[in-house]
Amino acid sequence: MKRNLKDYHLHELEEIMVELAEPTYRAKQIMEWLYRGVKDFEAMKNIPMTLREKLAMDFHTGTARVICHEISKQDGTQKVLFGLPDGEGIESVVMQYRYGYSVCVSSQVGCSMGCHFCASGLLGKKRNLTPGEIMDQVVSMGTLVGQTIGHVVVMGTGEPFDNYENLAKFLRLCHAEEGYGMSYRHITVSTVGMVEGIKRFGKEFPQVNLAISLHAPNDEIRDQIMPMNGKYGVKEVVEAAKRHSEVTGRRVTFEYGLMDGINDGKNHAGELAQLLKGMLCHVNLIPLNEVSESPYRGSKRERVLAFQKELETRKISVTLRREMGQDIHAACGQLRLAAEKGLSV
Repeated sequence: MKRNLKDYHLHELEEIMVELAEPTYRAKQIMEWLYRGVKDFEAMKNIPMTLREKLAMDFHTGTARVICHEISKQDGTQKVLFGLPDGEGIESVVMQYRYGYSVCVSSQVGCSMGCHFCASGLLGKKRNLTPGEIMDQVVSMGTLVGQTIGHVVVMGTGEPFDNYENLAKFLRLCHAEEGYGMSYRHITVSTVGMVEGIKRFGKEFPQVNLAISLHAPNDEIRDQIMPMNGKYGVKEVVEAAKRHSEVTGRRVTFEYGLMDGINDGKNHAGELAQLLKGMLCHVNLIPLNEVSESPYRGSKRERVLAFQKELETRKISVTLRREMGQDIHAACGQLRLAAEKGLSV
């Protein structure tokens, strides 16, 4: 099987050039083409034809193809289902904000965390994505909108810390000057709360933003909606987040999806505030993007606002996430789920 050139750091490509009896400076030229979004070796005009032919025999430039492309008529949010060479599919979303474009990328094909309100886990985890497959989502979405992507959130399908080594290599490629050249501070990684991953992440990537999908103020509720809570309980996850904040000096974001009658009461807000008291953190309230296969429904607006007000009263930094892409398959996994079930997408 051909190898993905986007999987390699510059020094690794230089080693490949040596193996091919080519000058090492060709590696940087190739990377420049890759991160411009060029997929055809023939388009690499400053690379000798002989080298292009050698590369084409054993490598590809990232072969994700667009299977489905949806654009929200409400806010311009764009979601793409990409097909991979092995027949699997992954999703990416690009959103435009006042500061530019932000892309949400997947880290796995499917997900093994099994959160009951999320479409991603309904089909289970198929495999991890390689660093190049994660990177290709960023590059391809930039090509799609005709702009350089300014921010990346690893918050799509999959649990990033369940694919830690490939995630780490992707982050370094995204940051490297000869790669995508993005500041670590413009990258966010979201986890359901894999404690060992949080500890390692804080040491290796202290400048990358950390978000934790908490969604409940106690184990009773979190056990109900997030099966993995049996391994990493609420208090353990929050304690790991506190240590991360102390080690890095950076604020941790807690994602909290509001579900009608499940976790959206004033008492739940008070319990959450007590749990996070004194911590350098921020709560991002998320109106649940409903999935037809899930029994959970989003909270009514008055309950959302009351929840937000209770946190503010208790001096917890909080925002209500702007709802984007509501008229398309916006939730993680929805587009892939629809495609695999043979539904119209």
